[in-house]
Amino acid sequence: MINPSKIASYPFLLRVIIFLLILAAIWLPVAAPIYLLVKDSNLATILTMGLLFVEFLFLVRRWGKQVYGQTQLLKSYGLVNTRQNGFELLTGLAIGISITFSLFVVQGLLGFVSWQNSDNLPRIIAEGLLSALGVGFAEELVFRGWLLDELQRDYNNQISVRANNLIFALSHFIKPVEAMLRTWPQFPGLLLLGLILVLAKRHCQNRLGLSIGLHAGLVWGYYIINIGELVRYSGSVPDWVTGINGNPLAGAVGLLFLSVLAVGMRQISEQSKGL
Repeated sequence: MINPSKIASYPFLLRVIIFLLILAAIWLPVAAPIYLLVKDSNLATILTMGLLFVEFLFLVRRWGKQVYGQTQLLKSYGLVNTRQNGFELLTGLAIGISITFSLFVVQGLLGFVSWQNSDNLPRIIAEGLLSALGVGFAEELVFRGWLLDELQRDYNNQISVRANNLIFALSHFIKPVEAMLRTWPQFPGLLLLGLILVLAKRHCQNRLGLSIGLHAGLVWGYYIINIGELVRYSGSVPDWVTGINGNPLAGAVGLLFLSVLAVGMRQISEQSKGL
């Protein structure tokens, strides 16, 4: 039987493995029946992933108290209930969706895509917002919260950030080999996105609001355009320019926009340090 208080002295990789094994042990017994009983695979995935995140939140609180002796571990991750954090979330949301639409507007001006009308756009906007906030909140708490915190307990800032970005990018390829090979071009974009989100957290003195908002805004904008079928690709340039499989992260234009955002975020992050 492992003494929880001794886990804090274990190396990073061992601590993470222990945490994930505990999480799997409390998740699988409930998730397995859902997958077996729910015929709709999309619904089953939503239910089980939602359950996984709820159990993650429960486990993190126990982990902080029993392993590190911290009763407010979520707050140390940057999840704080303040007006400033809420304002930063809304700011990030606005920036994220603006960048996404600006990317496609530029492509439209260049003749790479043409804009289309869409049915049920209000419903798609509302659904996309809820989905994007869920994704942004969950992934930022996991990667820029829990994982980054665990890394920083063992490594310096530079190593922690690079490892965090790499694990964040690789986590999006936990899928069948065929799907991995089809989507691998988005890997550089995911690395860059991970860096942007860490810089956003730094700029806000470790609060997660801006990171959650940025992440959600990018997802929301793409959801509206993709699910709403608002654009049609002209085929005037290769897919690697606009994004392989229609994914902006897997295209030169998307990487250019992310690079501009990364440079801007790095500048304001450095400026905030000097204040």
